[in-house]
Amino acid sequence: MRLPPERFDYSPISARRPWKLPRNARIAVWTIVNVEFWDIENPMARQVIAAPQGVVTIPDVPNWAWHEYGMRVGFWRLYDALRQRKIRATTSINARECEAYPAVARAMLDAGWEFMGHGVVQGAMHTLPDQRDAIRTSVRMLRDFTGKPPKGWMGPGLSETWETLDLLAEEGIEYVADWVADDQPYEIRTTGANLVSVPYTLELNDIPMMIIQHHAAGEWLQRAKDSFDRLYAEGRTNPRVMALAVHPYISGVPHRIRYFEAVYDYIAKRKGVWLTTGEEIYEWYRTQR
Repeated sequence: MRLPPERFDYSPISARRPWKLPRNARIAVWTIVNVEFWDIENPMARQVIAAPQGVVTIPDVPNWAWHEYGMRVGFWRLYDALRQRKIRATTSINARECEAYPAVARAMLDAGWEFMGHGVVQGAMHTLPDQRDAIRTSVRMLRDFTGKPPKGWMGPGLSETWETLDLLAEEGIEYVADWVADDQPYEIRTTGANLVSVPYTLELNDIPMMIIQHHAAGEWLQRAKDSFDRLYAEGRTNPRVMALAVHPYISGVPHRIRYFEAVYDYIAKRKGVWLTTGEEIYEWYRTQR
């Protein structure tokens, strides 16, 4: 099965029948904290500083330590910011994190965060020798740690092969966040049960914004406010979904955290906002479709 016509239909948002959100909210806002496992024995998935003379080095100490800072310090800033505002997040988590950083995983579980499947370790689905086994292992590890299997999935780096959607459905996944193609959920066909795409984001994702495009930290706040204002206005007649995607080693650093906090303080001034998780958006969509 090839993409996308066999997977989902084209649907102009201007022609859709309006759906409703809980308490007649105009907008659903979900926060995704991406918690990744980077193996120091492999080339780093991302680099904030280039290797000397352009040669790939293992171990890549500065770039691995950059990520490690997020697990030791940055995560806790994000966690405190959300906890103080009584916001439950979704963690897109490499399952290996539950073993490697149990204090982080336990804090998210105790706070009632949703655990969304994100592979076993950080790496594109295309590179896996057995994609089904990786999906199955990830689901099992998260189920063993949290007590229930994840309903949602986001591929590492949003990566999928032609077969990924079918395999996810066969392994019990019910919604995916890889398809950043809409401001509302929509159904995706597979060879088994249909999946639902819950809107994710590249434009409000700190990796493209700050690491790839090199925007200053304040751009995060301005872009989030502008996006929220427009989606909130459009949501008066047909509610929208807004995603905020962050990584502990990026948004959790001292010079960026206040902009992350300011986004939620800005949103809190408006009525008709549903601060929620991907799973709750998916479950609500099921009752509406």
